[in-house]
Amino acid sequence: MLWPFNHFRKPRLAARGTIEAIYGTIVTQAREPLFYRDLGVPDTVNGRFDLLLLHLWMALHRLRSVADAGELVQALFDRFCEDMDANLREMGVGDLAVPKRMQAFGEAFYGRAAAYDQAVAAGGEGLAPAIGKNILDGRDPDNARRLAAYAQTAMAGLAAQDDAALLGGSLRFPAPQLQGLET
Repeated sequence: MLWPFNHFRKPRLAARGTIEAIYGTIVTQAREPLFYRDLGVPDTVNGRFDLLLLHLWMALHRLRSVADAGELVQALFDRFCEDMDANLREMGVGDLAVPKRMQAFGEAFYGRAAAYDQAVAAGGEGLAPAIGKNILDGRDPDNARRLAAYAQTAMAGLAAQDDAALLGGSLRFPAPQLQGLET
């Protein structure tokens, strides 16, 4: 299980450059304008957060299948927590409120990850409703299907990537495109 405060308990052995490369790829992909402009993801703090969680989940899902990647998986999750903490402070959230908000972020991640894991384990049929609920607030089932199709394509692309390259920080998401995402 990933724990948001493990970085206080043990030293990280995963290379910081590898973590930064992977996390940077996740953030860059989650900021892709097509998601907001054409696929209905709200261009809000919450919409961006939910899309970041989807991409983080896909990356962690893939990395968990790599032998000896447990430390990298935890370090990547820790990096996400550090980023969320820094963003809260930048937005002016006070020191006393940050831990409560961080707990809410952790709960959001685990809830969404469980829903996405369950949908994928059941063959992917439930991925569109889970994405629709979590990212699109239950509105716009057509875009939920398009986002689910993108997520399935991205996961297939991640699955095809070399384990050693992934461990070295070379994680690549496919470019989101509207072609092939029509329902």
